[in-house]
Amino acid sequence: IKWEQIHFYWGDERCVPPDDSESNFKTANDLLLKNIVVPPGNIHRIQGEDDPAEEAKRYSQEIINHVPATAGRPTFDLIILGMGADGHTASIFPDQMELLRSDQICEVATHPETGQKRVTLTGRILNNALQTIFLVTGSSKSAIVKTILGKEEGYLKYPAAHVHPSHGELAWFLDEAAASDWKAAQ
Repeated sequence: IKWEQIHFYWGDERCVPPDDSESNFKTANDLLLKNIVVPPGNIHRIQGEDDPAEEAKRYSQEIINHVPATAGRPTFDLIILGMGADGHTASIFPDQMELLRSDQICEVATHPETGQKRVTLTGRILNNALQTIFLVTGSSKSAIVKTILGKEEGYLKYPAAHVHPSHGELAWFLDEAAASDWKAAQ
C-alpha cells in the first residue's frame, strides 16, 4: 500500500484529548498510523480537545480544503463505519436523526446516556462517499443488523439504516455474532 498517497479523516470523535483512551484518533494511531509511514500532513484528525462547535467548523473547512466534491458536497473515496448497539453510526444517535439531514459537513452530537459531546460527519456527507463499508461485531448488534438488512418494520429508527451512498456502493462486513440473527432468518 502506498501509504504516502492516502489521507486519513475521522467520521466522528469524542471530545477528549488525542491521548485519551476514548479517543478514536488514539485507537487508529495505536493500531495503524504509528506502524506505517504516512506523512503527518495526510492525517486529518478531529481535534477533540478543542471547543466542539468551533472544531466542527474548523474540521468542516479542512474537509472542504482537501476533499474533492460531487454534487456540491465533499466526496470521500472510502468511509468505514461501525454501528453501536443502539443502531447509531458515526455519532448520529437515534435521538438526533436531524443530523442525517443537516446541510453542514460536521455537527456536534451529544451521547444520549453520558452527555459527552462529539464531532461527527453528517448523514449527507456519509451518503456522498464512493464506497461505504460497515464493520459490525458482537452479538449485541445482531437483532438490529437483522432489522436493518431485512428492512423490517421500524428499521428506519436506526441511523445506520439511513446510510445509502447516493453515487457509491455500500457493503456490510459482519462477524459471526453480529450476523447470527440475520443468518437465522435466511
